[in-house]
Amino acid sequence: MLDLETLAGLLEKNRATASAPVKEFSVGGRQFAFNTRPSIMGVINLSPDSWYRESVCLSAESAIRRGEVLRAQGAEIVDVGAESTLAQAGRVDAAGQTARLVPVVEGLSKAGILVSAETYEPKVARACLEAGAAVLNLTGVEHAEPIFRLAVEHEAAVILCYVQGRNVREVGDFDLSKDPIGLMHEHFARQIEQATKLGLERILIDPGLGFYYRNLQDSAVRVRHQMKVFLETFRLRTLGFPVCHALPHAFEYFGEEIRAAEPFFAVLAALGKTNLFRTHEVAKVKAVLETMGTW
Repeated sequence: MLDLETLAGLLEKNRATASAPVKEFSVGGRQFAFNTRPSIMGVINLSPDSWYRESVCLSAESAIRRGEVLRAQGAEIVDVGAESTLAQAGRVDAAGQTARLVPVVEGLSKAGILVSAETYEPKVARACLEAGAAVLNLTGVEHAEPIFRLAVEHEAAVILCYVQGRNVREVGDFDLSKDPIGLMHEHFARQIEQATKLGLERILIDPGLGFYYRNLQDSAVRVRHQMKVFLETFRLRTLGFPVCHALPHAFEYFGEEIRAAEPFFAVLAALGKTNLFRTHEVAKVKAVLETMGTW
């Protein structure tokens, strides 16, 4: 059982890192105060394979309507993806991703909504930036350098996702033999060094807790891993950049109350000093964060 003693021990062991500041910057002309105020990213899935049915939009018109709803609910950024990360989902090539994403990115941008485009393909990244995306949610490492260069060219932000593999669709077993935060710290340090050398200044880091590794398939092992990373996220603050978390679902524990899972994990993520919360449940997570903020 997670208890107060566990939380106290984490803080005592890592007190110096807990207060480390992170960089603040503007995205699409809007300033984000990451050190003092959490922000929310809503989700639109353009793939029919995505299981979170409320987020699935199969036309540009419905996606733009959902984006406007998410903004009204409190999302400051809307993340749009064209390929599900589910292991059994169909693969979508760069041309297919572009065809799905560009009309939606254009429509949301024209509506004044900050758009994040999720991809690991440089061609898709370029098309989305040209269509008005302000953020690239980079779910792979194979083509990181050209994507960093594109982001610099368009003055965009990049979310660096932790992926043990070439991209989110090509992962196997997660290495559980080492401290996950230590592994992530080393990984992000390398990526940040590469990105900043190319001139990229707007960076967020994402531990990738929503990705489908074979040995983390919605079991007690997976949930314990997620809880540990959420609570110890503050250890990554020494890298100097804000942290984005995709809130997970824990089907086997929440059952019929699955829509309550993301708000629950938002509490753990907030305790771990997460800066940007990626969620399908914008209104619920906003209420949770505002309530925690009254302390």
